[in-house]
Amino acid sequence: MARIPQSFIDDLLNRLDIVEVVDHRVKLKKNGKNYAACCPFHEEKTPSFTVSPDKQFYYCFGCGASGNAIGFLMEYERQSFVESVETLAKSAGLEVPREETPFHREQYARQKNLYDVLEKASTYYQLQLKENRGRDKAVRYLQNRGLSGHIARDFGLGFAPGGWDNLLTKYGLSEQDIDLLVGSGLVIRRAEDDKLYDRFRNRIMFPILDNRGRVIGFGGRVLDDSKPKYLNSPETDVFHKGEELYGLYQARMANRNLEQILVVEGYMDVIALAQYGLTNAVATLGTACGEEHLKLAFKHTQEIVFCFDGDAAGRTAAKRALMNALTSMEDGRQIKFLFLPEGQDPDTLVRQIGAERFTQQIKNGTPLEDFLFDVAAEGLNIQSMDGRARFSKICAPLLAQLPAGVYRELMFTNLAKRTGLSSAALMELTHEKPQLPDAAPALPAVVDIEPPPVDVPEHSAATIYEHLEGTRFQAAPLPDEQEKQAFRKRTNVALNPVKAATLLLLDNPQLIQQVALRPNADAAGNEELLRLQNLIDYLQNRPNATFSTLLGFWGGAYGIDSQQELARMLATHELTRDSHLASFESAKVLSHAFAKINHQHHRLTHRQELEQLKAKGLANLNSEEKDRFRQLVQLIQKPV
Repeated sequence: MARIPQSFIDDLLNRLDIVEVVDHRVKLKKNGKNYAACCPFHEEKTPSFTVSPDKQFYYCFGCGASGNAIGFLMEYERQSFVESVETLAKSAGLEVPREETPFHREQYARQKNLYDVLEKASTYYQLQLKENRGRDKAVRYLQNRGLSGHIARDFGLGFAPGGWDNLLTKYGLSEQDIDLLVGSGLVIRRAEDDKLYDRFRNRIMFPILDNRGRVIGFGGRVLDDSKPKYLNSPETDVFHKGEELYGLYQARMANRNLEQILVVEGYMDVIALAQYGLTNAVATLGTACGEEHLKLAFKHTQEIVFCFDGDAAGRTAAKRALMNALTSMEDGRQIKFLFLPEGQDPDTLVRQIGAERFTQQIKNGTPLEDFLFDVAAEGLNIQSMDGRARFSKICAPLLAQLPAGVYRELMFTNLAKRTGLSSAALMELTHEKPQLPDAAPALPAVVDIEPPPVDVPEHSAATIYEHLEGTRFQAAPLPDEQEKQAFRKRTNVALNPVKAATLLLLDNPQLIQQVALRPNADAAGNEELLRLQNLIDYLQNRPNATFSTLLGFWGGAYGIDSQQELARMLATHELTRDSHLASFESAKVLSHAFAKINHQHHRLTHRQELEQLKAKGLANLNSEEKDRFRQLVQLIQKPV
């Protein structure tokens, strides 16, 4: 696909006023220096959706939705990035330019041709379900499963007739056509004799759609005793089963605000639930629900419910989902596990008990926190000391995989209550190897280095920075006593120098031009520091950047989740909401933050070198090593 130049996107965002873009679709009201409305992306009675004309971005304090004008159009109008840019360009009277290279043209043409042939195949299969002479068995099967013609149409169900070359004969009219059929996974080319034949034969066909509603692959169910019972398209240039969820597009179309997503195991489960009005079900495509699936689902909801059979196989699948879900459990998100009676699946159960009772069962699902502790306690007597010890060794490394936040802290508090162990003891156990499969390696411990207290003038850069780091101090008198109390109330905000620098640059991108110092610490394994370094690189190359143009670039370069995290940081942190902090000596504060980052890096390096000398034993050090030992001790104690 031809690339839209970043310079054009920046210019477009600078020409637009996001207040006008949003107000044209959602009525805004002035609220101080910003504008507010009830959020269009989730149900609420009190407005928590704000639009900043200064920063040219929107943020919802209720659901976390955020972005610039392009992002708003993508979410509200359900358009692609390119479509949103074209819509906004048209409103601004601009023509969208394209940067075309031979590679882009070739890549775009092939993908377009693959989408075209997959769409043609889907239309063909749907027509066969209506007209083919061998369709009766397929129709009877669907009728026996209780599906209506309406729901079959909504999900594009079709029929692949028996025979080896139906699709090949219809669409394989040239070598290029055959190459596309093979590339799309619809036709198999046997390597040993170069023989060609249709992949799907005598099967009910379930088209798989991407986030834009394009057909990217198929699932097929046999109508006899052939194996496998279900067959999916292979991986192709447009289909990656580990990153797609069947039924997600239909769920989004049926629900403007997906309050919850129900993850089931099969195509028929999704469709049967939709027929009974439960239009929020999706299914993985023959694979376990992995981190990419969860990342995709959490883009559209804050609550996921896994639905499994109650037998041993279902329990095993649930444990696998549990392990994959740990790293996704950010604050505000919820995951539940629903176990059905043995021998039941969502398809059959919803027909037996109805949608209302099925919905009640979903509400009564087991929260992730309870399921995790239940799984860890299996086979243990946690009333005994030995049982509690083994239970702790299983749980602590698992909880360490949770993202930092309130949820993680509460989980460790819960574990402490269950075991009677102190927080310090549990922290020691987090470095144990997790005893359940697929556990992520323990992250390296963060070295916490606090500078000694120093006397500084009131409102100096160091004073403000101490406030940002969470050091208590008495603020200088403010003009108003109420302001003074509010300012003091916020002196417990904990903020490391990397985050402080990031926030300052987000709030004032031109600040980087006023500071000569740069962080020179190694960012390997430190996502926050890597993000700061990427931010500095971007701003150095674009001295006229605004937060809105930064958001636009960030979403394309690092993904929508990373973009929304930047918006959330800027919208919610004290630094950018307190004028006394945000506007005073920002360049000095930024320089101090950079210095502290470098100081921490050097101190960590010195400590590692000191530990190596200690390991040799002081008695075994030569005179040069002893001098270095003393020098390292002084360097470590030296304040920033």
